[in-house]
Amino acid sequence: MGVQFDAVRVIGASGDEVAYGLMQFTGFRAGPIVRSGAGGGSMCFLLPPRSGAALRWPIGARLIGGEMPCDAFVGIPALGGRTWPLDWCSRPTGEAPFVDAELLYEVAVAVLAGRTGP
Repeated sequence: MGVQFDAVRVIGASGDEVAYGLMQFTGFRAGPIVRSGAGGGSMCFLLPPRSGAALRWPIGARLIGGEMPCDAFVGIPALGGRTWPLDWCSRPTGEAPFVDAELLYEVAVAVLAGRTGP
């Protein structure tokens, strides 16, 4: 992690809320967001490499990246075909190859603190 991308994982309904808020704010062009149907479900937001460590993520948003002192696994679904339990909530594009770390941070803080909007 941290070489190709950083990731922020938000579990359960909060992950859905963060993803939806980010999608609305970006006109549904948020960059890569992976949805996992395993366990209680989660959203994993893929950020530019080494971009997440500069931010103090709220409780409920877990940074996974090269600056972290532990190993972690982030599953990435295929761009085509079925890869259950993973799928794309939002795909990477040429315009948005990654989720904007600062915008994600604003939305995550707003949702996880019980406010609405970034």
